[in-house]
Amino acid sequence: MKAIHGSGPTVNAAGAKADLIAGLTAAAVVLPKSMAYATVAGLPVSVGLYTAFVPMIVYALIGSSRVLSFSSTTTLAILTATQLGLAVPDGDLARLTTATATLTALTGLILVMASMLRLGFVANLISAPVLTGFKAGIGLVIVLDQIPKILGIHFEKEGFFRDIVSLVQHLPAISVVTVVIGAGALSLLALAERIRPHSPAALAVIAGAIAAVWLFGLDARGLSIIGHIPPGLPPLTLPDSHLVAQLLPGAAGIALMSFTESIAAGRAFIAPEDPPIRPNRELLATGAANLSGAILGAMPAGGGTSQTAVVRAVGGRSQRASLVTAMISTATMLLLSPLLGLLPNAVLAAVVIVYSVGLIQPADFAAILRVRRMEYIWALAAFLGVLVFGTLQGIVIAIMLSMVGLASQAANPSVLVIARKQGEDLFGPVGQDGEVDEPIEGLLILRPVGRLFFANAQGVADRIRTLVGTHRPAVLLLDLSRVFDIEFSALQSLDVEEQRFAREGVAVWISGMNPGVAGEAAAYGIPGRLGKDRVFPDLRSAVRQFSNQSLKDTG
Repeated sequence: MKAIHGSGPTVNAAGAKADLIAGLTAAAVVLPKSMAYATVAGLPVSVGLYTAFVPMIVYALIGSSRVLSFSSTTTLAILTATQLGLAVPDGDLARLTTATATLTALTGLILVMASMLRLGFVANLISAPVLTGFKAGIGLVIVLDQIPKILGIHFEKEGFFRDIVSLVQHLPAISVVTVVIGAGALSLLALAERIRPHSPAALAVIAGAIAAVWLFGLDARGLSIIGHIPPGLPPLTLPDSHLVAQLLPGAAGIALMSFTESIAAGRAFIAPEDPPIRPNRELLATGAANLSGAILGAMPAGGGTSQTAVVRAVGGRSQRASLVTAMISTATMLLLSPLLGLLPNAVLAAVVIVYSVGLIQPADFAAILRVRRMEYIWALAAFLGVLVFGTLQGIVIAIMLSMVGLASQAANPSVLVIARKQGEDLFGPVGQDGEVDEPIEGLLILRPVGRLFFANAQGVADRIRTLVGTHRPAVLLLDLSRVFDIEFSALQSLDVEEQRFAREGVAVWISGMNPGVAGEAAAYGIPGRLGKDRVFPDLRSAVRQFSNQSLKDTG
């Protein structure tokens, strides 16, 4: 048991009791959600139970988070549905089972290989604003996908906007009994989530719905139920090598999202006394969990934020809680399959809607807009990308937008105008702190911020030239204290501009180079050409030299 985080001889009986309660409480939330997410993926509800079984145990033994609850998630379910729909368009159950095993195995294999290559940094490939837009799009797609089940109508899915039209056209065919059961479940779950978020309300609603079907024979009155669920532990299912080429691109996107969600959830609920989340260890854990789950019929899995919140909220301290949840899943498979077959599909749809609508966070969009308009546009683009092009394509769009954003920021570093603050021996950006600035006659201080390299060298040079043209100083002082790296292209651009300024009567001085930048500049030869009297260790030394020189000139 020492392999399990938070366990061992130092954990007392109180800690074990807390984990037991957390595991039982989490099971009441995780199991209904897992079954519901299986239906989102177009799979039997039993697949949801399988996913909350072996993958959860494997992550508990390997993962670096003490409380992360590992099973299916809304995002992974809809991505899985899209990929399986392409691989098995006719919905044949035998082929669907094989395709699911193949997709889950590929997802796990990609994650394990990424761990071996130490690619833990890929968790940062998707920026927070882009992820906000992507998840909101996913949430809207899932909600629209479940509404027909609440209404008891059926039509062929053709894409988000076409599905809205189809939904409106099929409204006359709604099933009254289905609407009553579905809307009632939806109302109860929404009310419970509002009063007490992450409560076991879904379990109570599911139990009540099963009882109603059994007592009143609602399935004979047109209410669609799950039907037969195979009892017992999951059967062994081997992946199909013939499906690898077709499923590999989708598996790569699912692997990225599984890792991104898992590490985000793990970091969100880490306690001060917990060990840090280790990205490469998380790659291995999520990969191994998916690989092991593949041969036992599980769909792609990852760490869930809402279920992890339950574990932490009720006092869970270690992965013992996940082991308890997995045991409850096992007991459900062995003992409760006949009863679960009476569960109305409309109730499962209600569970999906209530837990998926949380992905749509208008407040997050508003917060992004308050900080930076461009990132708000990226969030909207990711949101629309999912709705217009689909979920898997939405991942590609999200990554591309994040990369474009990163490139844009790197290619456009700030060039700050620096001035002395009134009455103080302090220097800072002009007009940014509310203090009165004291410009120094004849001296223009500019401070580039960030890495200077081939992609931004010319842009930085152009901005410096514009500012020099506006201020017309005798001396241009470049404070490089905020430049942590400088490439050959930037040094070459600096050299060219220095010579051009010299011909125009503007002397270029440099201050504040860190050892790495100073070494690169020395290798290029810039300090040698400028001379010691124009290269300074810090900004104050340069300003002091300029002031002394000005006094001599006026004297």
